[in-house]
Amino acid sequence: MARKCFFSFHYKPDCVRAARVRNIGVVEGNEPAKDNDWEKVTGGGDRAIEKWISDQMAGKTCMVLLVGENTANRKWINHEIIKAWNDGLGVVAIRIHGLVNFEGHTANQGANPLDYISLKNGTKKLSEVAKCYNPPGVDSRARYNWIADNMAAMVEQAITIRKDYR
Repeated sequence: MARKCFFSFHYKPDCVRAARVRNIGVVEGNEPAKDNDWEKVTGGGDRAIEKWISDQMAGKTCMVLLVGENTANRKWINHEIIKAWNDGLGVVAIRIHGLVNFEGHTANQGANPLDYISLKNGTKKLSEVAKCYNPPGVDSRARYNWIADNMAAMVEQAITIRKDYR
């Protein structure tokens, strides 16, 4: 049975890349908010956004963070990472800058978002515990295939890491 995962990503620049990864189908994911629905959520302010995130994470076992060029250290990305970790979900980051968008363009590699989250009173970064993968390959198709072949194992490892973390 496929794991239920919460997908996190920077919507505007990475929605096409994220959709391709989400459609791989080896894990079950939350449905992304449609533009009109997201406008309603954000129009309700921070509490409405926090509630939406909480509702989307309910019943999930892992957060899959899809990392693009500008994903790191964004307010809501950081909130999602912290909430997932604090709620006991596995956390795994997968770089998607090397996948093409609808125009056939890739992006530059961005910073690791897990570097911006501190554990144990600031003495350790989440990036020292959780994994951030940079799919190998000479082109978008090879990187996509690597993600497809390894996503289930990455999610399982993230869940194990979180269960074993003290």
